[in-house]
Amino acid sequence: MNKRLLAACTALAAAALSACSHLPGGGGTTTVTVWLMKDSASQSFLDRFEESFEAEHEDIDLDIRIQEWTGIGDKINAVLRGDETADVIEVGNTQVAIYAESDKLTDLTLESVRDWGSKDWLPGLSDPGTVNGAQYGIPWYAANRVVIYNKDLFAKAGISEPPKDREQWLKDTKKLDEGSQQGIYLAGQNWYVLAGFIWDEGGNLAEESGGIWSGTLDSPAALKGMDFYKELQQLGEGPKDADEETPPQTEVFAGGDVAQIIAPPGSARLVEQLNPELEGKLGYFPVPGKTEDKPGAVFTGGSDLIVPGTTKNRRAAVKVITALTGEKWQTDLARSMSYVPNKTSLAYVSMGSEGTAAMAAGAAQGRATPTLARWAQVEANNPIKPYMTAVLEGEDPEKAAEAATATITQMLGG
Repeated sequence: MNKRLLAACTALAAAALSACSHLPGGGGTTTVTVWLMKDSASQSFLDRFEESFEAEHEDIDLDIRIQEWTGIGDKINAVLRGDETADVIEVGNTQVAIYAESDKLTDLTLESVRDWGSKDWLPGLSDPGTVNGAQYGIPWYAANRVVIYNKDLFAKAGISEPPKDREQWLKDTKKLDEGSQQGIYLAGQNWYVLAGFIWDEGGNLAEESGGIWSGTLDSPAALKGMDFYKELQQLGEGPKDADEETPPQTEVFAGGDVAQIIAPPGSARLVEQLNPELEGKLGYFPVPGKTEDKPGAVFTGGSDLIVPGTTKNRRAAVKVITALTGEKWQTDLARSMSYVPNKTSLAYVSMGSEGTAAMAAGAAQGRATPTLARWAQVEANNPIKPYMTAVLEGEDPEKAAEAATATITQMLGG
């Protein structure tokens, strides 16, 4: 009888404990706050991921918050100070080093080697995420920009095939830029696009000599790159004093009267969601180079995921990263957004995509921004943007470039 009573009491206690664990404050469910950047993934992808993940992890609730690239550095630093709350944050692959300097990132080296197959990661994503031998940034996806164009508008203008060099690109864009129709929508401060034009001319944003980094926007090659940017930017109504997110260029393109934008292929999905009538009417080609024999240079980047050291939900955050960087959701993200997956072994998932083919062609001329921690400070308080605006609004290019160069040099410690 005593044994039966003991068993009954034990069962009741267990049931009570289980019930308490699901009460508010009982610790039964952990909320993981995830910051992802605007347009990195479609809403349909996020909906699929959230529903599936929470079904597989009943003890975790996801709070996915979409952030703007503009001003994100200050917001992330607020998290690292403990003034804001986030458990998983998407950052640009070249930005990991600056956040790691704070000593407020979670070291994920063990999980990277033991669980996530880090040996197979794309070096362009994993290497910038490694600081002093520790893995802080976990590769999520890679991408580079292409030209996304409206096939109907090209056909109406009598353009039967995409241009393969800069000269033809300008001719075609001038033909497309008539009346209320824009030949291209290119915001005045799209500095990643400018970087490609500068690299095509043989220039750089900054260079190192004797261990000292200096800005080089005032070099003859860099000035030529800015000159071409200005010529192209004038063939549309892009704002001279704003970047591609103000307003979002995908929203402008979705209006149907813009012939081209320069963006990652996945942006086309966002355009089609905004305007279903454009579905199947968008094409892609690599950013043209100076000659037909090779495409133009492009910034090959992407995103890593980091876990702030201030998180109180490390284990749950690791589970989120495990899912987002695993084969299932890498395959979904790559196919839905036309991205390059984070592992070389997953390259097959993007086969057969027109956008990915254009991106791959451009990636052969891929470049990167300087791989030093202080470069993230340049991006966070970007002097290249106002320099571009100054030139586009008629200021002397050489003087504007000299001022921006001096600021970059100071930021880099030179």
